[in-house]
Amino acid sequence: MLYLYHKEAGASTLTLTGEDHRYIFKVRRYKTGDTLYLRNLQDGYLYSYKILSLDKRSVLLSLQNKTALTIQSSKPLHIGWCVIDTKNIEKVLPSLNEIGVEKITFIYCKRSQKSFKPDFKRLQKILLNSSQQSGRSVMMELDIAESLKDFLKEYPQSYMLNFSQKTLSKDENISTIVIGCEGGFDEEEVSLFEPEYIVGFDTPLVLRSESAACAVASKILL
Repeated sequence: MLYLYHKEAGASTLTLTGEDHRYIFKVRRYKTGDTLYLRNLQDGYLYSYKILSLDKRSVLLSLQNKTALTIQSSKPLHIGWCVIDTKNIEKVLPSLNEIGVEKITFIYCKRSQKSFKPDFKRLQKILLNSSQQSGRSVMMELDIAESLKDFLKEYPQSYMLNFSQKTLSKDENISTIVIGCEGGFDEEEVSLFEPEYIVGFDTPLVLRSESAACAVASKILL
């Protein structure tokens, strides 16, 4: 873990209890006098604290220094992701966060199962843990759209990932791309995109939706 999130990071003194204390005391085995780095994920600063005292219930910290340090991808990528099983989303969300995806909008496409409801509170917790591990200083944004048409009204320059003779290239200037659910897109949804805005992979293999999301993010951002 490269830093610890605390909403009050930046205060002259802080007391850690609960899960934060257990992480410092039992997992990382910090001791009095050690330096600990915190962020509040609001102001872009990395705060260094000295551990003044540590016991079995709490940790007392004293602010030593702050550094303006933003850690994020060098270019933005917004994924419009047709809703799939939330368990599969949760499995790959940390990877997408660490690769540097800026935003994910979950879309109820024609072949999405309406019974799947992304739990944003749970997803935010997964993103927070991933950000602390990777050092990312700007949280990924999450949103939802009721249909692909609604999404395209807001993001008309979006690309679609689908079977196409046009291969997705790292050099392509893509900032927003839509990825289908299991079963892909129906004909009406495909017709919403001009042919030059439909890209695919140079492979005969069929990828699962979550595999495609990771592949797209890696191709564009890394």
